Amino acid sequence: SVSVCVLGCCCCCLAMAASAALHCSFHRALLRSFQDSVLGHARLYSSCLISKRKQWQMARLGWNVGTLASASAVTAEDPGTCSSVPSAAVSDAGQKPTWRANIDFKWIRDNKEAVAENIQKRNSAADVELVVRLYERSCNLAKEVDKLRTERNAIANMMKGKVDPESREELIEKGKRLKDTLAVLEADLADITENLQREGQCIPNMTHAHVPVGSDGVATIRKLVGKKPDFTFPVKDHVELGEALGLFDFEAAAEVSGNKFYYLKNEAVLLEMALINWTLSELLKRDFIPLTTPDLVRSTVVEKCGFQPRGQNTQVYSVEGTDLCLAGTSEIPVGGMYMDCILTESMLPLKLAAFSHCFRTEAGAAGLATRGLFRVHQFSKVEMFIICGPEDSDALHEELINIEETLFSSLGLHFKTLDMPTEDLGAPAYRKYDVDAWMPGLGRYGEVSSASNCTDYQSRRLNIRYRPAEDPLFKPKKGKGPPLRFVHTLNATACAVPRMIIAILENFQQEDGSVIIPSVLQPFMGGSGVISSKQRYGI
Repeated sequence: SVSVCVLGCCCCCLAMAASAALHCSFHRALLRSFQDSVLGHARLYSSCLISKRKQWQMARLGWNVGTLASASAVTAEDPGTCSSVPSAAVSDAGQKPTWRANIDFKWIRDNKEAVAENIQKRNSAADVELVVRLYERSCNLAKEVDKLRTERNAIANMMKGKVDPESREELIEKGKRLKDTLAVLEADLADITENLQREGQCIPNMTHAHVPVGSDGVATIRKLVGKKPDFTFPVKDHVELGEALGLFDFEAAAEVSGNKFYYLKNEAVLLEMALINWTLSELLKRDFIPLTTPDLVRSTVVEKCGFQPRGQNTQVYSVEGTDLCLAGTSEIPVGGMYMDCILTESMLPLKLAAFSHCFRTEAGAAGLATRGLFRVHQFSKVEMFIICGPEDSDALHEELINIEETLFSSLGLHFKTLDMPTEDLGAPAYRKYDVDAWMPGLGRYGEVSSASNCTDYQSRRLNIRYRPAEDPLFKPKKGKGPPLRFVHTLNATACAVPRMIIAILENFQQEDGSVIIPSVLQPFMGGSGVISSKQRYGI
């Protein structure tokens, strides 16, 4: 049914593309490319059930007082908070998790020193020592619970046979004691498991060996493309240029919606559409499947992707009285689209190009760097998202950054690509590249894009797995194939519209106040090559 829905959406897109195809041969080629990219894709879904436990009051402890006391000592420790880590399945510190991540706690225990070093390098507040203690206690309690359940079952089986009255009474009493002890142990195990989940979800992803260690100042330059433009006249910033050309209205937007909102007008609207359509057309050539996504997503999906929708300084808008949030990036709804999926290896890699609106609170942002379009509450973006096998994610990460570099080079921009340091990585990112374009009006470089390899961090939370192809030399047991594996996910910004508009206006401004449109965008703007003060629309 999901495939039918996807194909239905695709048919609507094909109809729109067909209309455009009447106007120029380019759009006909784009339509054919789109048709080729859509065919043959399907998805398989599996479901999971999340159960809630009952709360049990402490009853007769019997011989197990020591075990319960030591277990309580672990849960009574300060559980810490995830305030500095953008990932946790709890709305507030101390509350029980609302979902469970498939975290490999055994691996964390066996590699405790490496995990601790990684946490330190990222300047994270996670506590791996506490996680290991909770994990070992949960393992020990689970074994004890299993042992008591076995004893309880043995008593039940004995009661089914011929037992003299005196022995039956003894078995009944022993069964009652086991039941009470089990109730307490199971409740305690559930508490420890919840704490383990909360603390485990605070641990960030591991880090690529080549990532520089430290804060933003130690980022290494991967590539420097182009040169700064040489102006022979006073340079204007995009706000001055846009207001003179009738492209923006920040004052009206502030009255209607508040600060950091904007109206685009006249050629700025055409420029946004041109950027989106050109970017999508380039990604279709590279076998990406186009998507549009919902603006609203459930808060649990936001959390599973590694973002914190609640708490101080959150970048996420929440809808009061609901569990819905406005998506800050299409990475969230696209990842959620495959939540609880089991894919086949032949479907990988899945390359998706999602156009969406993005909403961010921009808490704490202030100053000249936020002037105009640079830091806003709402904007349009085309995002690349890839789901792949673990062996392919490093190579696909390089492919994503190469695509970004090709796109921005085609626009004629001067930019640098940075390998971002450990303290600048979000919790999901194993490695992240940023692209900073030169913005003459700001007099500095400004981030226009990034590309992140999140390995299996998100897939373990979203429960996205794949079934490996069977090895002809491997003979599995009857009815069993290769074990399921978690996919790797990657995301990269192909076009964040406001930042691209800033870069284009400021880099290609002319002495008379006009702006040259990059040649690759001109076919998407009706053939126009210049934005000038000769307004055609009169707004």
